[in-house]
Amino acid sequence: MMTIKGFVKNSLIEWEGNIAAIVFLSKCNLRCQYCHAPHLVNNPCELETIPVDVVLESISKNREWIDGVVISGGEPTLCDELEPLIKSFKELGVKVKLDSNGTNPDVIERFFENRLLDSIAMDIKAPLEEDKYNLVAGVKCDIEKIKRSIRLIMESGVENEFRTTVCPEFLDKEDILDIARFIEGADKYAIQQFRPIICLNNELLKVTPYPKEMLEDFAESAGKYVKKCWVRGENKEMAPVSGKQAGWLW
Repeated sequence: MMTIKGFVKNSLIEWEGNIAAIVFLSKCNLRCQYCHAPHLVNNPCELETIPVDVVLESISKNREWIDGVVISGGEPTLCDELEPLIKSFKELGVKVKLDSNGTNPDVIERFFENRLLDSIAMDIKAPLEEDKYNLVAGVKCDIEKIKRSIRLIMESGVENEFRTTVCPEFLDKEDILDIARFIEGADKYAIQQFRPIICLNNELLKVTPYPKEMLEDFAESAGKYVKKCWVRGENKEMAPVSGKQAGWLW
């Protein structure tokens, strides 16, 4: 059974340049300590399941105003019914963007081969080194699978974005530069502000986020390795920067 646990009928900020509906699936194989959706990780069975037909009907009715659908989570690639769901959206004539943590490269590769995705965003939790990655992800990760997903995405020709949430408890500037160097040449790299509002690990609610000036510096330095780098923060977003330009968009 498809475990759709959240549905946003339209959003102007989830997919740049598009009005998109958002579907949230509940399964996740990571336990990121700063996760802002612990309800999807800890108690998904307590959340109402939204029937697929309801989602499809809503998108069909609003097709004139919707460009695409973002499938997020959780980790959507864990769902066996994900491919039929994507095809259902495609049959409605809308584009599909997938949010993923990159732990299932075989699924990502199959979707690319079958031309099912119009865009993909992948979270990179930490530098591609096992101990630190496992610490941030909260579980043991197969780093080689993460690396393979990055390579597949960069070589796919599909619109893509990499992103990292920067929690001061785990990551510093050098960590961000290590990630940027690994994805050198990537089109987009979003540095996401840590938000101590809702966290899987309640101890992180006591952590003070980096100030915007520091994140601007991270973005400027990381922008030397990728084509576009910016800081994404709560209720505001920085304009794309590439090495030397930065500014907040309110």
